[in-house]
Amino acid sequence: MPIHVRAEPGSVAPRVLLPGDPGRAEWIARTYLEDPVPYNTHRGLLGYTGRYKGVPVSVQTTGMGAPSASIVAEELIRLGARVLVRVGTCGAVDEALRPSELVVVQGAVPLEGTTRQYLGGLPYAPVPDVEVFLALLRAARRLGVPHQAGLVVTEDAFYATTKEGARAWAAYGVLAFEMEASALFLLAKMRKVRAGAVLAVSNQIGDPELVPPEVLQEGVRRMTEVALEAVLEVE
Repeated sequence: MPIHVRAEPGSVAPRVLLPGDPGRAEWIARTYLEDPVPYNTHRGLLGYTGRYKGVPVSVQTTGMGAPSASIVAEELIRLGARVLVRVGTCGAVDEALRPSELVVVQGAVPLEGTTRQYLGGLPYAPVPDVEVFLALLRAARRLGVPHQAGLVVTEDAFYATTKEGARAWAAYGVLAFEMEASALFLLAKMRKVRAGAVLAVSNQIGDPELVPPEVLQEGVRRMTEVALEAVLEVE
């Protein structure tokens, strides 16, 4: 049994959605999965397995940041996960993005330490599995969900980022900042599984506060439905 995700063999589905927030994991499981069964509560890393349209799907909390997400991803893969999709929030730097819109992640600039440690400092360009990326893009289009596809920055220090520093990345095509995708993409390549990410915009970086909860929740709903529809297409 893994150290942190204390699940029995066979309790985790091959397809797994990865929210950072345990409350969001529970909401996804209770709202969208048929007969969800909890398989882990240790350290607040809530995990559930049920069925979506008859297909086994798990929802697993990662916690915040690349170090925590990498631990969870490693252990899920040992438990049989083969398709991992991050479903989280992001702070936009592209001024065209509006609250609750989605970002289908095409690549992640790794401004974090987890990938650097795995790689021994070597340069690397973390990208999602192409089939997962295309499935997410198709699902967003099919469902008519407002979205953009492109680059994000994965960072470590949430409060260290300045508005000016973040917005400078927009000139290089970065749409938003988040905290887990680059490590997830690297680990998936290393462990020979598939990974992707779709994010809901919570705010523009530099805004004094997040958008109203009901606006963000609409983005989370859209994001979850896009991710669930996408994982049905990928094996």
